[in-house]
Amino acid sequence: MKNSFRKKPLSLLLEEMKSEHRLNRILGPVALTSLGVGAIIGTGIFVLIGVAAHDKAGPAVTLSFALAGFACIFAALCYAEFASMAPVAGSAYTYAYATLGELFAWIIGWDLILEYAVASASVAHGWSHYFQDFIGIFGWSLPAALCRAPIDFDQATGTFIPTGTMFDLPAVLITLVITIVLVKGIRESAGFNTGMVIVKLAIVLLVIFLGAKYVKPENWQPFAPFGYSGLSVFGHTILGQTGPGGAPIGVLAGAAMIFFAYIGFDSVSTHAEEARNPQRDVPIGLIASLIICTVLYIAVAAVITGMVPYDKINIDAPVSDAFRQVGLGWAQFLVSLGAMTGITSVLLVMMLSQPRIFLAMARDGLLPKNFFGSIHEKYRTPWKSTILTGFFVALLSAFLPLRLLAELVNIGTLFAFVVVCSAVLIMRKTNPDADRPFRAPLVPLVPIAGILTCLLLMFSLPAENWWRLIIWLAIGFCIYFFYGRHHSILNRLQD
Repeated sequence: MKNSFRKKPLSLLLEEMKSEHRLNRILGPVALTSLGVGAIIGTGIFVLIGVAAHDKAGPAVTLSFALAGFACIFAALCYAEFASMAPVAGSAYTYAYATLGELFAWIIGWDLILEYAVASASVAHGWSHYFQDFIGIFGWSLPAALCRAPIDFDQATGTFIPTGTMFDLPAVLITLVITIVLVKGIRESAGFNTGMVIVKLAIVLLVIFLGAKYVKPENWQPFAPFGYSGLSVFGHTILGQTGPGGAPIGVLAGAAMIFFAYIGFDSVSTHAEEARNPQRDVPIGLIASLIICTVLYIAVAAVITGMVPYDKINIDAPVSDAFRQVGLGWAQFLVSLGAMTGITSVLLVMMLSQPRIFLAMARDGLLPKNFFGSIHEKYRTPWKSTILTGFFVALLSAFLPLRLLAELVNIGTLFAFVVVCSAVLIMRKTNPDADRPFRAPLVPLVPIAGILTCLLLMFSLPAENWWRLIIWLAIGFCIYFFYGRHHSILNRLQD
């Protein structure tokens, strides 16, 4: 067990950057910010805003977005410090390896695998809903058996119910298309993403400025119908109201749900190895993308809840349907088209990030290097793990419902943020003289605030999310102790 807590020296991380297996450094601050915006703006605005407003917070979902963004700022500053110190693939996994030890690194890496895979599947679901909304404008529809997952989650009873369908075909198809683009290369992926980001930003601004004309202030009353709290501990509500199935409701519970909408910013740090000047560009990309998206989220949430009473918001396609309800069919067409574009870019960045986690873990020997560490000779991408990711995401999005996926990914993301904030505190103590091109301000206040706010949101999630996380981590422990611990590069160096 003592060897399981061995730490990876920062000098070894930097030495790996000289390897011939290094990824191409072609991303500047604009491209990195675009990747961050591409990952953040999408499902949060076009899908989850409906669930959070309808089921959790009402018009006060604007405060939920602000609270979630506030929690992210602390984590973003900690991510930026680490990314400038060790500009390699792996994100929170790499940072944990250097500060907390191998076992904690494995835990966070295994958690990130769950986070990106389930997030990608959730995003694919959102794309499918808007695609079907889009073709419905022309009177077309898919066969009922191919339009959604075969099961759904009933919040009132806490059980799964059959939907009578086979699988979600559009979600599977968009996943396969994105997989092909990602295997092709990072330059093509980044360019593809930048084009989609421009389109969806234009649509988001259209929603804000056009929708503002149709806002009825009375729709904002009552502003917080479910209260301002919604705090629970392992499923037992200790502050605020409970909804169907005993789940907490209120502004805090809404923030815990829509926290999913912000996870894209940490994907910027997974591409530090592909940044031209990571010490400068990665912090810019992290912080700029987070600030831009938080402002836009709050504005869109205010407009949509002002256009339509919160209990009349369509959960599957809330933004486009809001324009349909006020009689703007042409705007519904543009919003549906923009939503599909925006959600596509989110899916691209999510699926771009997960193979980089696999790559970092394979380099350390914790996963088989000949598969997860394989870099394509021509495209210089981790092509095998990208294909595996595409297959796994397609499988999840085809058969599991959106509500289950969205809440499951939130707890994994929050857990990763807690680890990164903790790692900054530890690294400041254990390596005070390490070169830090970017330093998180007000340490230890900022990391501690990040830990507390993320834990607060974790406790606001339903209890079953904790059990799913525990089961996933238990599977990970088995893989680590039977394979990773024995094949670790640090284990070989010590021998």
